[in-house]
Amino acid sequence: MLLNLIAAVAFTLPAGAVLAETGHMTAHAHHAVSEQNQSVNASLEKVNADMHAAMSAVKLTGDADRDFIASMIPHHEGAVAMAKVVLAEGKDPEVKKLAQAIIKAQKAEISWMQKKLRALDVPKKVAAPANHH
Repeated sequence: MLLNLIAAVAFTLPAGAVLAETGHMTAHAHHAVSEQNQSVNASLEKVNADMHAAMSAVKLTGDADRDFIASMIPHHEGAVAMAKVVLAEGKDPEVKKLAQAIIKAQKAEISWMQKKLRALDVPKKVAAPANHH
């Protein structure tokens, strides 16, 4: 019944009025959130920008294994940095617990990937041709 009333009112108003009011309310909500969380927004924006810059700086070689790992290292480092923002600024204990788990898992994966990348970047020794007598 209430939904029918809302729909009836919405259809009787000019479309512009409905959109204008929705946009007005959205602008106020966004403005309030931005004021309250400016430092969080700035921190996350910086983390994202740094992560994307580092990922873009990876020199691709055409080796899918190597390039994947080289690209995932800064991606995981970005996840760790985002999780640290949550630990510093977050309020929800479950989200903070997830952030701690992400930091632990991602750091372990970063370590593994760094070792693997070093191994992949070692020039492969060409096997000497077999001696045929």
